[in-house]
Amino acid sequence: MLRERLARHHLAGDGLPSPVDVVRWFGAVQAQDFSGALWAIGQRLATATTEANVLAAFDAGALVRTHVLRPTWHFVAPEDLRWMLALTGPRIQTASAARYRELGLDPSTRAKAERVFARALAGGRHLTRPELADVLRRARIDPADQRLAHLVMHAELEGLICSGPRVGKQFTYALIDERVPPARPVDREAAVTALVTRYFSSHGPATVSDAAWWSGLPMGAVREGIALAGDALQRRIIDRTEYWQSAEGHETTAATKQRPPAAARRAAAVHLLPSFDEYTVAYRDRRPLLHASTPVSTVAQSALLSQPLMLEGRHVGTWRRTLSPRPTAPLLVEVRLLETLAPGQRRALVRGVQRYAAFLGRPVTLIGV
Repeated sequence: MLRERLARHHLAGDGLPSPVDVVRWFGAVQAQDFSGALWAIGQRLATATTEANVLAAFDAGALVRTHVLRPTWHFVAPEDLRWMLALTGPRIQTASAARYRELGLDPSTRAKAERVFARALAGGRHLTRPELADVLRRARIDPADQRLAHLVMHAELEGLICSGPRVGKQFTYALIDERVPPARPVDREAAVTALVTRYFSSHGPATVSDAAWWSGLPMGAVREGIALAGDALQRRIIDRTEYWQSAEGHETTAATKQRPPAAARRAAAVHLLPSFDEYTVAYRDRRPLLHASTPVSTVAQSALLSQPLMLEGRHVGTWRRTLSPRPTAPLLVEVRLLETLAPGQRRALVRGVQRYAAFLGRPVTLIGV
C-alpha cells in the first residue's frame, strides 16, 4: 500500500510538469507552512527546480493560497478555487461561529469588514495584512486579538479575497474577481464527485474516513461522491479494511494526462518531507506510516506532521534545517534517526538532502548520520 501511495503522491516514479500541475493533481495542498509547502511541490516535479521558480508561479497567480477544505491555508489551482469554496466554505464558517462570537465579530461587523476590504483592494491593489489592519482601524473596526486574522479568513471563505503577489517577503491579499479568471459554476453533485475522485486518485489507497478528514466533508457526502464517481473509483480490501483508489488508467484532470506510475517503477528513496505534507496530513489514520519501533498512539501519529524523514514511505526519523540569512552560507540539515541505515539507505539520504539543498540553491552540511 505504501509503495502505491508513494507513486500516486508522485514521490516515486514520474513527477509532474509544473507547480500548478502538482496542485491540480491533489486538488489542494496544505500550505500554512509556506516554505514547506513550496518544497512539497518542488519535490514532486519531473524536472528539478528551485524554490525561486515555485515562488514565481505563486506570485504570478498560477497558485492561489487561501482557506479551503479545512480551517487552514491550502494552495489551490485558480480554476478550482470558486467551486471548492462553495462546497467547503460554509462548513468552515459554521465551525468558526463560536470563535467569531468570542471575538465579538457579529454578522454585521463581518459584513462591514467585507465592504471595507472590497473598497481597499479594488482596482488591482494588493495589500499586506498590516495594511488591511490599518484599513479596518480607519473604518472603526478593531483588528486586535486575532480579530484581523478571522476577518481575513471570513472574507476568504466568502469568496471575496485570496492571496496576491508578495511584496518582498510579505504576503498580500487581492480580490478574487480581479486575481482569478472567471469560471462556470459547478453544481453540488459535480463538486462532490470531483473532490472525492481527486482525493482517491492522488492519495489512494485511502479510506472514507481519510477522505472526510482531508476534504472537510461529512462521511455521507464522501460515500455519495464515491457512488457518483461510478467506475472511476475502485474498492479494495486491505487487512480487512475498505480502501478506495482510482480505477486503472483513470485520469483525474486534463492537466495531468498521465496515470500514476506503477509501484514497480518507483525508485527507492529517502524523503525529507515538510511539515503537513500531503503524504502524512491527508490521512486520519496514519498508523501504516509509523516506524515498527513506535508504539501506536495519537501523539505518535501527530508527530508525523512535523518534518518526518521517510524511507520507503515509512517513518525513520525527523529532520530540521538551519538556514543562515547569508545567501552563500551552507544549509545545515540535522537528522535524528530511529534506526541505523544500511549503506545504500545512507546514500539515498544524502541524495535527498542534496536535492533539498539544490532546491534552495545552497551548499549543504549534513549531520546526524
